[in-house]
Amino acid sequence: MDLKLFDAKSSLIGPKGMMLNPFSTSNFMAASISSYKGTCACLSTSQGAVTLVGQEKYEVETCSYRYDGSNGTSPSIFCTEKRVLDAFDDEYGGVIVNPDKLPFDTNVFASILSSSLSVWRTKGKKGIWLKLPLEKCDLVPIAVREGFQYHHAETGYVMMTYWIPNGPCMLPANASHQVGVGGFVLNDKNEVLVVQEKHCAPELVGLWKLPTGFILESEEIFTGAVREVKEETGIDTEFLEVIAFRHAHNVAFEKSDLFFICMLRPISSQINIDDLEVQASKWMPLMEFVEQPLIKGDKMFKKIIDMCIARIGKRYCGLSVHKVVSKFDNRLSSLYYNVVDDPTSLDCPDDSCFGSYT
Repeated sequence: MDLKLFDAKSSLIGPKGMMLNPFSTSNFMAASISSYKGTCACLSTSQGAVTLVGQEKYEVETCSYRYDGSNGTSPSIFCTEKRVLDAFDDEYGGVIVNPDKLPFDTNVFASILSSSLSVWRTKGKKGIWLKLPLEKCDLVPIAVREGFQYHHAETGYVMMTYWIPNGPCMLPANASHQVGVGGFVLNDKNEVLVVQEKHCAPELVGLWKLPTGFILESEEIFTGAVREVKEETGIDTEFLEVIAFRHAHNVAFEKSDLFFICMLRPISSQINIDDLEVQASKWMPLMEFVEQPLIKGDKMFKKIIDMCIARIGKRYCGLSVHKVVSKFDNRLSSLYYNVVDDPTSLDCPDDSCFGSYT
């Protein structure tokens, strides 16, 4: 291992703060030291642990040292272990670096990162997760030069990874999908809630469509559908079922897309649009909605509407949400499945909110 020298040139302080003469004790071995930034300021006796005082702590790995004052020179501490970034082990044999304890100084970071990788490699660690906050963006090029790769980025940080073992990297990839929802809201007059978007592709200009949007982080599909309808139209709704979902690929930034069509029951009727996203909104007769050329001419749109209409006539069962806890992770989850009262019948449970379709 590397041999690193730290000079303790200041006064020495004993276990209880007593000032010591650094040259009165010779040839002794003490327990351990912790490395700090700045000039070392104090040292204990052989009966106590060594403590170095400085400006900012960068590493938590302790190391053995030797003190020799017999030659009348300043005491020296010989470190036989490398400095290591503050981190903790994950459950897969890897390491997660503590982003709050990263130094701002690029030279210090470069030195400690290199020695940390050496220590982790010696210890048989596998994947290294390095989260660099926005305010420490100067550290990114250093990590890249050391061999780290980008994993994902959010508003306030970039996550980087390093795979130590030889062979393919086994760290999980970044999220591969985005998740969207659309709300099919039908009132007791057989009118469907529709919107015209303010910003859309040229071929969709003038189309009256279902309210849609993206699921937020840690948000349920059914609550996301209710929220999106409320945000775009001001209509309060209650989730009933997932009618169907679409799976598409290379939609945005080469990610895949899951889009869930949800049937919702309206519990208010007064429309109040979000004029940042929506050009207009209204209750539209179901037959008029179905007969729009863009709906009739698109196989996917038409199929979706056909399934919604079939659900109204109880000839098709959607997926309702059920809360369950799995023993695999002891977490509360949402399981979507359909429930038919009579296994010999395709009729779905009755729902008084649905009108008739003729």
